[in-house]
Amino acid sequence: MKNFVAILALSLFAFSCGNKDTQTAQRPEKNNHIFVFFDKTQSVDTDNAFVRNKYQAALKDLIENYIQKEGDRLDVYYIHENTSKAKVLSVTSRTTKENTEGLNATDLEAANTSYQMSIGRERKMILDAALQKMLEKNTGASNAETNITASVPLLSTALDGGKNVLAFYFSDMVESIKAGRDFHKVAPISHDQAEEWAKADAGKQTGANLAGSVVKIVLPFEPTSSTKENNPNVSDYWKVYFEALGVNSVEEI
Repeated sequence: MKNFVAILALSLFAFSCGNKDTQTAQRPEKNNHIFVFFDKTQSVDTDNAFVRNKYQAALKDLIENYIQKEGDRLDVYYIHENTSKAKVLSVTSRTTKENTEGLNATDLEAANTSYQMSIGRERKMILDAALQKMLEKNTGASNAETNITASVPLLSTALDGGKNVLAFYFSDMVESIKAGRDFHKVAPISHDQAEEWAKADAGKQTGANLAGSVVKIVLPFEPTSSTKENNPNVSDYWKVYFEALGVNSVEEI
């Protein structure tokens, strides 16, 4: 009897583990929600050949890497004095993937090739639309301010949707707000000061939680840029700022 009970317990345990494995395997993969923020203020010039080439390459890479399946979404915003209201493009992938279960090797290869061709065409359309927005000029009064922190509530809200949230900032990251930080006038002069300011400013983002998100910053500076132009303390500020809000990874490109 004891042996029977032991065998039954082991069987139930194995069944339970198998059930969990099946549930894990069947759990749908989360979609990507990509935010692209193009700096449309006076300090970033996409007519500059270096900037344009770097931005185009980074934009192409992010679309190829993160537009992978039906439901993946790209939103483009302009960074200026009214960043949170400056959405200029929103596209969602519609390319569906054929159910390949049970297909032989030849049919599976054909299905995968067909899918890659279809999503490749869609990525090209998305890239063309995003590039057009990247190259547009902003000659209005809004180009006098750079409100990067206004992007935080957008990311926080998107995370509530249960998607993988990735934010790409195509910017020099020089915050410049009349009623807030203005790095054009007063930039942090050390890592310690950058850290102090960043933590204080992150604390003002009431209710914002960016846990689970990823931030990538595409700077417009050439490798030979001086530290006066590409201030490392400003970079430190943003790294601490986003990490204080829970961002998983902050990377400069």
